Amino acid sequence: MKPRIVAICGTRPDAIKTAPVVLELRKYPEVECILVSTGQHREMLAQALSAFGLAPDYDLDIMVHGQTLAQVTTRALEGIDSLLEKLKPQWVLAQGDTTTTFVASLAAFYRQVPVGHIEAGLRTDRIDRPFPEEFNRRAAALVSRLHFAPTSRAAENLIREGMSAASTFVTGNTGIDALHHVAAISEAEWFPEHKGRVVLLTTHRRENWGESQKGIASAVRQLVDDFSDVLLVVPMHRNPIVREALEPILGGHDRIKVIEPPDYMDFVKLMQRSTLILTDSGGVQEEAPTFGVPVLVLRNTTERPEGVHAGVAKLVGTEPTVVLNESRILLTDDDAYKAMAQARSPYGDARACERIRFILLRELGVESPEVPMWT
Repeated sequence: MKPRIVAICGTRPDAIKTAPVVLELRKYPEVECILVSTGQHREMLAQALSAFGLAPDYDLDIMVHGQTLAQVTTRALEGIDSLLEKLKPQWVLAQGDTTTTFVASLAAFYRQVPVGHIEAGLRTDRIDRPFPEEFNRRAAALVSRLHFAPTSRAAENLIREGMSAASTFVTGNTGIDALHHVAAISEAEWFPEHKGRVVLLTTHRRENWGESQKGIASAVRQLVDDFSDVLLVVPMHRNPIVREALEPILGGHDRIKVIEPPDYMDFVKLMQRSTLILTDSGGVQEEAPTFGVPVLVLRNTTERPEGVHAGVAKLVGTEPTVVLNESRILLTDDDAYKAMAQARSPYGDARACERIRFILLRELGVESPEVPMWT
């Protein structure tokens, strides 16, 4: 029987960053790669996978409206454990920092199946920031056999925590692979009738729920009032807590477009169309620099400091006057804007999936072309 690899995802970011790895592994008939969805974000996950021509081989469908983190965790653990017993894989792949990632690694550990952790080694200085993602990725690292770090900084984090250098590989981020794949095939066009600038806002993290998101919304509404050529676009997260904070402040303005979350292919083109992006999303922090779009990070800390150090992203927090002033600077100061609008990514070269494939197949005794590690 062929060696079997089970790739498990649960959310839209998981799907985006796992899909190109699955496509790469499926080029090699010597192994079988099975794609599993927990259904943690079911509809948004399906949208993301469809951009790559993929659908889950197994869908655990764990999502129940209003369930707690504990309920998500226990339902996912039971479902993944049962599936691992049935499939008996040689490897499990888990991506990033979601509850699905943590549970997949734990279930594999219980079954003594080796885990490959994609996007390993991202860290902040607090285990509850972001919550619960920081815990999830630290816990996954403890039981992973292979650590696919997106950057050298991430690899250094892992080695400092006691992970073996021999098990830690700097691959680049698979999200950049996904971005290049989709940008090359998408034909979406956003707001061709608007001849001015587009500012994109995405905010959904738990740490910003409530008053912080209301402050962000107030700041960007004022920004639109201050700049008559600016169109603000706000893809609204499906979580009702987020919508309750943002919609009353951002609704009813003729140059603010509050929209449903676009599918991944369309969102890539929306980022390309943007002049400036304000976000608390980790994925957007990684993706926007590829298109030379400056990013203001609506957080006080980030596990993706490479963009900040490269000058393509800036931490601004959520205090309304700071958010407004930093945005104004980039919309009025050409030199400040050009300094951040560097069309280069510190996160990868779109060959991360090839590196992961080579390392994983080597573990299984299967020959495949090697690619030098990302530096």
